[in-house]
Formats: sequence, C-alpha cells, structure tokens
Amino acid sequence: MPRLVAEALTLGYEGRTVAENLTLAVPDHSFTVIVGPNACGKSTLLRALARLRRPTAGAVLLDGADIHRRSARDVARTLGMLPQSSVAPDGIRVAELVSYGRHPHQGLLRQWSRQDERVVAEAMAATGVTGLADRPVDELSGGQRQRVWIAMALAQQTPLLLLDEPTTWLDIAHQVEVLDLCARLHEEQGRTLVAVLHDLNQAARYATHLVALRDGRVVAAGEPRRVVTAELVGEVFGLRCRVIDDPETGTPLVVPAARVRRVAPTGRTSPAGR
Repeated sequence: MPRLVAEALTLGYEGRTVAENLTLAVPDHSFTVIVGPNACGKSTLLRALARLRRPTAGAVLLDGADIHRRSARDVARTLGMLPQSSVAPDGIRVAELVSYGRHPHQGLLRQWSRQDERVVAEAMAATGVTGLADRPVDELSGGQRQRVWIAMALAQQTPLLLLDEPTTWLDIAHQVEVLDLCARLHEEQGRTLVAVLHDLNQAARYATHLVALRDGRVVAAGEPRRVVTAELVGEVFGLRCRVIDDPETGTPLVVPAARVRRVAPTGRTSPAGR
C-alpha cells in the first residue's frame, strides 16, 4: 500500500459538501499533481491529506494508520505541508524561518543540535537561499519568499511534501523556478510530492502522476500522457481544445480552440471582434 491514501472521503466546510466517497492513492516517490476547475475540492482534499481538515466520513491513511489517530508531532515528522498563503512573522529573517522546520524534531530531551544546524543549511542550499540567510523575509520577492518556505518544509526532513498552489501570485519566470525546484527535489531526493496546480500545461509538464478532479470526484488519474486528452479537458474544464506534444519536453500541451470566426462582408473570414 502507498504511504498516503484517501479512502472513501466525504469532505466539506461551512455546511457544504464538496466531495463524497473520494478515494485516492498517492504513488510513493511520485510528483503527483491535482488539477481541476475552481471549487472542485482540490485544496480541500490536500488539507485533508495533511491532517488539517477532518473528513465527515472515510479516512486518510498514513503508513496504514488513520492520520487523525496519530499525534500532530508524529505526522509532522513524516509529512510536510506548504499552505496556499503563508505569512511570516514580522521582521523574521530567512535562516530563522527555515529553522522552524526543525520544531517537530525538538522535545524535552532533544534541543537544537549540530544536526539541526546542518539540515537547515542543506535545505537553504537546496533551494538557493543561503545568500539570503540574514535578510528579513518580508523584504524578499515573491519567488524568493516561496523558495524560503519550501526550504522550511525541507528542513522538516519529511518523505512526503504537500504544496497547495505553490505558484500562486508568482510571475511566469518565478513559477517555472519554483516548479523546477520541486521537480529537482523529487528526482534527486526521491521525495513524494503532492501539489495542487491551476495551470494544466504546467501540471502535465512536471507531474509523474496526474489526478483530475471535478465536482469532488476523481475523473482520471495516471501518467499525464494518458490523462490529458481533448476529451478529458472538455469533460473536466468544459474547454474545446487540441492536445499536442510540447516541443520542449514532449509532454501533453493543451491548445484551446480558436474563437469562432465570422465571414467579413468581402467574403473573407476574419477573427471575431476585428
């Protein structure tokens, strides 16, 4: 059995059910990406997988045990979570924020150690923020801040890492930078990553396992090439499109259908609106 499994979940909030009987197994050592239209339950599912939302039915199993029957500290040593909107304390510096990732490993009998120092340094080096160690987090660019938060999650040293829309509010260059970093962590360190992404083409490019949700149910799951078809994009997103090979990576690339053209008075066709 994979280490992280959702079994027959019913999920909701504020009296609204967003998923019923949802079952999902996250392949070990995969870069799993969850996609779907707005309000389909992506982030709610991720929060349930991270033990941040309790299902009204079903269970999330971590290493075969109900995640809500394990202590928060125990879970934090196995599974890290990067929320959609992370807010750092005012004035905190980069190195201090990254060191927060070591808190699950602290206790009455174990305080800060040389190992903690080494792990924090390695996490900062892996994310390229070592040179920012003494900078206040609130003075950094959006891409830099996101790399710092990922460094903090890495410092937890968890084999499972969940990321809720890690590219939100970032420009395209920083989106690629963050996703390249995630792919490198997966490939070089063998971590299991689960991310929610809005951009289907980015999901198809980076995921090794893709999960498509609609109305709180899994419509398809598997390798991007098998999942991303014109038929599925139409079913899940309501978008007419063609799916071609990405010229850079060979992964599926969704090209939306052109707007309906009208016939100009001369008899020639022209783009609508011109």
